[in-house]
Amino acid sequence: MAPRFDPRAASRPLSPAPSALSAAARVNVSRRSLLGGALGLGSMAALSACGGGGSTAEGTGAITVGSNQSDAVPKAAYANIMDAFMESSGADVKINTVDHNTFQEQINSYLQGDPDDVFTWFSGYRMKFFADQGLAGDISSVWDRFGDGFSQSFKEAATASDGKQYFVPLSYYPWAVFYRKSVFADNGYTIPTTLDEYIELSKAMQQDGLVPIGFADQGGWEAMGTFDVLNMRINGYDYHTRLLAGEESWESGEVKEVFQTWKTLLPYHQEGALGREWQEAAQGLLQKTSGTYLLGMFVSQQFQDAEGGEALEDLDFFAFPEINPEFGTDSIDAPIDGFMMSATTQNGGTAMDLLEFLGSPEAQKINTDSDKGLIAPVNGADTSGYTALQQKGMELVSSAKHIAQFMDRDTRPDFASTVMIPSLQAFINDPDNVDSVLSDIETQKKSIFVD
Repeated sequence: MAPRFDPRAASRPLSPAPSALSAAARVNVSRRSLLGGALGLGSMAALSACGGGGSTAEGTGAITVGSNQSDAVPKAAYANIMDAFMESSGADVKINTVDHNTFQEQINSYLQGDPDDVFTWFSGYRMKFFADQGLAGDISSVWDRFGDGFSQSFKEAATASDGKQYFVPLSYYPWAVFYRKSVFADNGYTIPTTLDEYIELSKAMQQDGLVPIGFADQGGWEAMGTFDVLNMRINGYDYHTRLLAGEESWESGEVKEVFQTWKTLLPYHQEGALGREWQEAAQGLLQKTSGTYLLGMFVSQQFQDAEGGEALEDLDFFAFPEINPEFGTDSIDAPIDGFMMSATTQNGGTAMDLLEFLGSPEAQKINTDSDKGLIAPVNGADTSGYTALQQKGMELVSSAKHIAQFMDRDTRPDFASTVMIPSLQAFINDPDNVDSVLSDIETQKKSIFVD
């Protein structure tokens, strides 16, 4: 089950944590240039060639960071963070950026090869999966330095089966239904609170020449957010977590109801989703050709520099509407992103110094100032620069009764990638074939969840 976390704890002051950086290391030095995006769509084998290798010794050489943040806004945010670390520490950091989907698809072979010293990844199940295999470095000592820097629930999200920590949270963001305030105002639309109201709104948008629901699933993960919210709205958070843990049948009546409900919504979705990336679907919302779009708050990356900043101010969201009154809107997806350390780094000392910095209010402010689609998880985070959207996102997560991490983080990585991605795409391609799709999922689930 994905651990819950409480962003309201961010209002508590940060307890000072002892720094691992020596006074000498704090002398300002000239900035090193970053190796950013050199790999593009290249294989993870090319990325792993930049890794440290060896063991987690207290090395002092240059360290490399493997990043899946290939989009312009988060890529620039990470560059700004690493610049700040290099200035304060005197360390040399190189970022190796790989396309997001390629990174996720090849992460297992990457970690078993010659990975970077530090790499971007996700909390919860997906973090534990690699920690349990011995492919990630124990960074419990970094958490000792944090002191009260994070709430207990964030620490739990960074803790593997052995009780040790392997992950530093850098940001989180809620999934919700995004829209432009001006489009709603100009057309007299109101925020739907039930699924029936959302369908009526979608019909009105179609009559007005809008695509009611922007949609993309070329990456294979985007549709997981739709399944998650429908399952939690219809069957509740507890059932959702049991299903993703392999404890419920995918051929059950509960799951079939989710897909039947989704089928009734598909006529209002943007067509051709399997050939469209999320950024392209976001452009429909930006250009006011789509009325709504279910996605993570990172969708704001596409609005950040548009229309002289006015587009971002015009962007808003609402929680996906109620379907089953028993559960209302009590559950949302709010994934946590962050960093881990390779188990084979030769520069464990410097890597841990970087991880400590990544967990600091300073680094997380740089991140949320640069990328307005994110919220800082660290206690004592400076939220003075938050946009209205970031403030509302923090409030949405704080008020939710249950927080899920997202399908591909709340279940086994192999099940998510090899079973759920093609299965959801098969459903989207032919929603009348749902029984066959669910039968295939259940068969494959039984062969994967055998422990």
